Amino acid sequence: MNFNNIALEKSILEQYKVLLEDWIPADASIAIAIKDTFIYFHSGHHDFSIKVGAIVPEDSIAYKVIQSKSKVEAVLDSTLFETPYYAIGYPISFNGQQGALVVVLPPLFKIEDIQQYQFLTGKQGEDWIPVPIEQISHIESLQKSTWFYKDGEQFKTAVTLKELQTRLPNKFIRIHRSYIINIYFIKKITRDITSNFILHLKDGTELPVSQSYITHLRSVLEF
Repeated sequence: MNFNNIALEKSILEQYKVLLEDWIPADASIAIAIKDTFIYFHSGHHDFSIKVGAIVPEDSIAYKVIQSKSKVEAVLDSTLFETPYYAIGYPISFNGQQGALVVVLPPLFKIEDIQQYQFLTGKQGEDWIPVPIEQISHIESLQKSTWFYKDGEQFKTAVTLKELQTRLPNKFIRIHRSYIINIYFIKKITRDITSNFILHLKDGTELPVSQSYITHLRSVLEF
């Protein structure tokens, strides 16, 4: 992509960043794409990166904004790391060309105006059973389905881990691509022979903690 006045354009791009800083978290990231190419990126958190000059992927929120020419927001699974992220994309025009400005909120960020789950309705056999959220010990993604557990019993739900992560109370945290746990059901935390953390729940369940989530887990539990 050819830009004639690089200094002016860089100044305009920085102005977008300054304006957005008033309402987005300090560790959010900002990306700008024009046509099919990323032309600007400011990283707010270390495990998310986009290279300037990279082609916009067809499964990205930037691509959807450019194609629809309208605002797009979604919780997306990143191809760069295990943690889902919440992104909002806005259509913009730059040098007469259609583009997208995308704000990528920090991993594990919860949107305050999204109503939190008070219960989950799970299926056992042919029955549907509502279970209060505080009684659920952990939630698992297994064989393309989502399961939650209460007193060792397994319930199937149609809600994905990605969706649950944005609408569960703060006592639920994600520890792995496949697991979300209720911290009040943790009995202890140990290390295995390779020094990876293992969570032991009160019902005897043992769950691994992936490297992508250990920093957040240690921050929440302060250990």
